[in-house]
Amino acid sequence: MTILPVTILGEPVLHRRADEVKAFDEDLKKLVADMHETMDAANGVGLAAPQIGVGLRLFTYQMENDDDVPARGVVVNPTLTVGKISGNTPDPDDEVEGCLSVPGIDFPLKRAEWVRVRGFDVDGNPLDFEATGWFARCMQHEYDHLDGKLYVDRLNARYAKKAKRSAKNKGWGVPGLTWMPGVDPDPFGH
Repeated sequence: MTILPVTILGEPVLHRRADEVKAFDEDLKKLVADMHETMDAANGVGLAAPQIGVGLRLFTYQMENDDDVPARGVVVNPTLTVGKISGNTPDPDDEVEGCLSVPGIDFPLKRAEWVRVRGFDVDGNPLDFEATGWFARCMQHEYDHLDGKLYVDRLNARYAKKAKRSAKNKGWGVPGLTWMPGVDPDPFGH
């Protein structure tokens, strides 16, 4: 297994729809193993393939949950059915989200409290499960990556302005920027 660099806001693969996975083969298994290794080294709870520069529709996750879903897994070619998202202002204490591709920055964001996830495991076997609470948030966050969206693209006007300012101050928004989990300092201080 190999730890791979994580792409940062501005890398083109992060901002376009990823392609469907066509082959459930040894290359896919190696990619998934590398993604888990990278996610672990980055202290992440999820990692989508575009975050390591691979424009394919899959993500890994590591999150305890109350939904009878294994705490560690992969979803290939997922579809998501999303519950209602409240129109209320996000809670700055309880609804803060971060992203490995927007390292070290987090903002409050409303997400649905329930989603249904369908897709495939690394061997091509069908998956179909419901996720609630923070696990649902994780599923929505990772799925967004596959459609070329980052969580900062979903922020309300107040937080979007702050996110743009932070990105500009850090020099993000251009291709070629990455950080290396396990080598570079942990941007979230784990």
